[in-house]
Amino acid sequence: MARTDTLPMNISQLFEERGLQLQVEKGDYIFHEGESAGDLFFIKNGSIQISKESENGKELTFRVCGKNSIIGESSLFGPTTVHSNTAKAIVDSEIAILNKHSLEMFLTEQPTLMIGYLKWIQNENLKNQSLIRDLVIHGKKGALYSTLIRLSNTYGKPLDENKNQILLDIYLTNTDVASLCSTSREMINRMLNDLKKHNIISFDKGYITILDLNYLKEEIACENCPATICRID
Repeated sequence: MARTDTLPMNISQLFEERGLQLQVEKGDYIFHEGESAGDLFFIKNGSIQISKESENGKELTFRVCGKNSIIGESSLFGPTTVHSNTAKAIVDSEIAILNKHSLEMFLTEQPTLMIGYLKWIQNENLKNQSLIRDLVIHGKKGALYSTLIRLSNTYGKPLDENKNQILLDIYLTNTDVASLCSTSREMINRMLNDLKKHNIISFDKGYITILDLNYLKEEIACENCPATICRID
């Protein structure tokens, strides 16, 4: 499924032309929670997991970001903050790094670039608000269903004309899915097996196929938000 996000082309070009290019291997960390957030990171290729460790040591995954995503929590035009999450490459990836002061300068000098960046930030905020809403309001089952829907909008490959059957083109263990849903692996195992039993999904060697996307949407009274907002990245 093609990306439909709103990251302006001139911003991605800025990272390509002015940023530090870096190859990262699977398992490498981009930044850790608590480190100074003086840079922003543009993902040219690959997949980066954004997660946080809770007080009891449980890892919670908030996002799985792919190509053309920007990660990092650098506060532009303000004091340097620290990262509240950890970023790790889950496949071999390629990123571009741009210092926050350099980005501030470029945005100040180019008003059209500034407008594009502000629009992108606004969309990111809407995406995060929507994600938190779904995880809190719909309970454990709703969290799983909404996560599967978001994954379909982000990594899905339609298998039929109606786009009701979707292959999720991303390797996910049940532990990964549980982390995305902020719940236990045992709970996710039961719910995934129940969906499989009723032919709503199938899974094979870490890849999930949604066989009835409309069922998932109906169960949580999906509002059919734009794909730019209903995403996992």
